Amino acid sequence: MASAASVTNLVDEVNCPICQGTLREPVTIDCGHNFCRGCLTRYCEIPGSESEESLTCPLCKEPFRPGSFRPNWQLANVVENIERLKLVAMLGPEEEDVCQEHGEKVYFFCEDDEAQLCVVCREAGEHRVHTVRFLEDAAGPYRHFMLLLPQEQIQKCLRNLRKEREEIQEIQSRENKRIQVLLTQVATKRQQVISEFAHLSQFLEEQQSILLEQLERLDGDILKQQEEFDSLVAGEICRFSALIEELEEKSERPAKELLTDIRSTLIRCETRKCRKPEAVSPELGQRIRNFPQQALPLQKEMKMFLEKLCFELDYEPAHISLDPQTSHPKLLLSEDHQRAQFSYKWQNSPESPQRFDRATCVLAHSGFTGGRHTWVVSVDLAHGGSCTVGVVSEDVRRKGELRLRPEEGVWALRLAWGFVSALASFPARLALEEQLRQVRVSLDYEVGWVTFANAVTHEHIYTFTASFTGKVFPFFGLWGRGSSFSLSY
Repeated sequence: MASAASVTNLVDEVNCPICQGTLREPVTIDCGHNFCRGCLTRYCEIPGSESEESLTCPLCKEPFRPGSFRPNWQLANVVENIERLKLVAMLGPEEEDVCQEHGEKVYFFCEDDEAQLCVVCREAGEHRVHTVRFLEDAAGPYRHFMLLLPQEQIQKCLRNLRKEREEIQEIQSRENKRIQVLLTQVATKRQQVISEFAHLSQFLEEQQSILLEQLERLDGDILKQQEEFDSLVAGEICRFSALIEELEEKSERPAKELLTDIRSTLIRCETRKCRKPEAVSPELGQRIRNFPQQALPLQKEMKMFLEKLCFELDYEPAHISLDPQTSHPKLLLSEDHQRAQFSYKWQNSPESPQRFDRATCVLAHSGFTGGRHTWVVSVDLAHGGSCTVGVVSEDVRRKGELRLRPEEGVWALRLAWGFVSALASFPARLALEEQLRQVRVSLDYEVGWVTFANAVTHEHIYTFTASFTGKVFPFFGLWGRGSSFSLSY
């Protein structure tokens, strides 16, 4: 094995006189000196007083012609072998290639299996009928083929391989990000399921207590009426028993005693009628019959629970924030860009093509080109004014008058003090059961639905149907002193 010192001496012999580094693609000029092709090409291109006919060798100053470069393939092989020896010397004897199975040094190459073999491997039955050659002999044709390839072709191949590697790396990075997003979505849905079932469990416990308490009261009322009924019946039985006993006693007495007050006794026996009490009063019976209606809130809550759970598992919560580049100067945005408030005082906002200049509106920072997304807008119109929520197309008009209707790329709802309107081609005022303070906006891009619902009661408000072709953004508008809104999901 070559020593480190001898290898160093060999390396010094194959250095380029121009760059002082190991020769790369060595070429020979007329005087016989060798240089890197790249170094000599750049040397010839250096501007100076010498013309092309008077170029001289950088080492011996003998004249040469630029077109007389001759590739020195033999020297290139020597350089490659020296590089290999240099690597072996650096690794040391313990790092030499050895067979992993037998621990012997690898000398051979099986061309059939494209496997490197030691002596023991070569003698194995599986390789005896194969073409086996020494490593250097097997590598010779490939090395010669590589040396014959034009440098431009090799560089092109390397560029293509690097490009493919970069594309694979980009795909890996993109898919890893996508996996992280999916993991986050799964974690969010897990938390939603836990939260919704915890809420349902608490509600069920409360409803169970309420229903059991009502049943307990019914049970007590039934027992109370039973006691009253038993007391009444016992009194009637006692009175009838006394009349029977009196009548039987008189019938056994002598005639004189029998006739004493006989008419009064007979009248009392004949006119005495049994009162027919009811064990359960009509009012109590009606309460028992009406008891199933006490479970209607439970039925309604279960229906809302299932609808909400299915909805939240189907739609992705959109973590959106307001884009200050689009905000009208009369809107005050919070530092976290989650809240906006209307102000008559103009903000010092730089001019921007994305900014609304007449409509007091603002867009979310990110838009959507697919999927199902949902977010909640909490509206505060305590001082009057109005708030507009919905989605708009990316190319919605930012300058001048903005007409809030689907034909202009706007699908929105307007909330004002006392009423709500759907901003369709012809605005329609909507009748709602409760005052709307929290609006859930849901976007189904592929189906083309923009749905609005009461985020508290889950009451459906309105649905737009559209055909989206580009990116759409969450959209918000405000008007009126003190009017504000905030975002959540």
